[in-house]
Amino acid sequence: MKNTIFTFAKSIMFIISIMLISCSTDPKTDPSLATDQFPLLEMDIATLQQGYADGTFTVQGVVEMYLQRIELIDRRGPGLNSVLMVNPDALAIAIELDRELQEGRTRGPLHGVPVLLKDNIDTHDKMPNTAGSRALIRSFPLQDSFVAEKLREAGAVILGKANLSEWANFRGELSSSGWSGAGGQTRNPYVLDRNPCGSSSGSGAAVSANLTMLAIGTETNGSIVCPSHANGIVGIKPTVGLVSRSGIIPIAHSLDIAGPMTRTVADAALLLGAIAGYDPRDMATEHGKEHFLDDYTRFLNPGGLKGKRIGLFTAPMGRNFKVDTLMREAVAFMESQGAVIVEVDRISDPATGSHAFQVMLFEYKYGLNKYFASLGPDAPIKSLDELIEFNRNDPVSLQFYNQTYLEMALEKDDLNSEEYLEALAGMHKGSRDNGIDRVMDEHNLDAIIAPTGSPAWKTDWTNGDSFQLGSSSPAAHAGYPNITLPMGFVDHLPVGISIFGRAWSEPVLIEIAYAYEQGTKHRKVPQFIVAEPYD
Repeated sequence: MKNTIFTFAKSIMFIISIMLISCSTDPKTDPSLATDQFPLLEMDIATLQQGYADGTFTVQGVVEMYLQRIELIDRRGPGLNSVLMVNPDALAIAIELDRELQEGRTRGPLHGVPVLLKDNIDTHDKMPNTAGSRALIRSFPLQDSFVAEKLREAGAVILGKANLSEWANFRGELSSSGWSGAGGQTRNPYVLDRNPCGSSSGSGAAVSANLTMLAIGTETNGSIVCPSHANGIVGIKPTVGLVSRSGIIPIAHSLDIAGPMTRTVADAALLLGAIAGYDPRDMATEHGKEHFLDDYTRFLNPGGLKGKRIGLFTAPMGRNFKVDTLMREAVAFMESQGAVIVEVDRISDPATGSHAFQVMLFEYKYGLNKYFASLGPDAPIKSLDELIEFNRNDPVSLQFYNQTYLEMALEKDDLNSEEYLEALAGMHKGSRDNGIDRVMDEHNLDAIIAPTGSPAWKTDWTNGDSFQLGSSSPAAHAGYPNITLPMGFVDHLPVGISIFGRAWSEPVLIEIAYAYEQGTKHRKVPQFIVAEPYD
């Protein structure tokens, strides 16, 4: 009975948390908090920390400003719908962090820095973890995820949870990125009828719109780099094993990873150091023990392109001449900075993608059932079977697309299956030995570059997403790192460049990304255009 009452009380807190900003915001709030005069507009961690040091800012004041901006931009006009819930304890945490600063103490490099977590990352507080699903809106984790633990240790303020593509966009066919049954549709802050991509849609849109300083996304294939590209920000998909996945609702443990989503490479590097590390709850981190660093900012080298041999992956090109133009400009800049560019037309074996899809289905069934068990006896959903049945009976969950991938996963055998083991071996060989490692050895490369994607498409709940091109698969299937950052605009929409390479090569990728960023400065503040002028 006690656990039932506690769970019910937490459910009430979930409802309150969604309403919190409206209830606590002063109706006389300075309108500049929703405009380009926002005092924290485009602010980075270093500037904020200096503001704390010299007394310009307090943590409480910063958190209040972000909460007010979320109310004015995310909840009201223009209505981005990127923040699924705010943390009811955010202001209390801020007050405690201010007290520590007054006593001359700081917890770490993120002391007082607001961060949003994608809502598939466990926090042991008053916020549920939903994966965007109505089935989990009363699901309260029994402990923090490793990522949440590390953020709290570093002094970050967990501001709330970001909306996402439901079940990280691996539920069914013809889905719309950024839509979830729990949160509705997230919008692109540059042009509001355009899609934010996903599945870390809310994380990308919120960072870009200056609703938070930092966010954490997760990726299986493209779910950090695509929304970072579509929302004009920096995203890092780390090597699998660099950041623990414990306490993160899974798709596939061979591919899943959490990573930073920020407005600058410097902030992404700092955030990566804060969340990397060994975790006995995630054995993939055993492989990273020799590679963990707590400070990636040492690789912020403005001359980091000089002498680098970089492969240009040409397969995504030739599909959008406007994106190709930006890519050629990026190549010309890199060459002007002393990089050598080598064209690469193929990376992975042709069958790698089909192997990866089978791996995802097998590991999805295993991972979801394991996650549901971690929620204890009061879990609202206790198995994949129960989830599928819930969706069938829910009036909202299946209104736009189906749950084919959940149903396909349910039919798979366990992880001792010969079919699974063959698919896993095929995926790794095709993406690593015969993929990225082969290409980089043959051409003596430091990294590979490619356009991350095409400009954001119009959100369409009938036909689903309209991907035109992408380059995330080689690094995703291998479990290798990938960084995306802005490389320009097509009309009003940002386009990103991806930089990827071998396992544990985050330092060299950060060097290249930082040098490119500092030499080009493509990031622009979104203006929330209602529709493009020719519409």
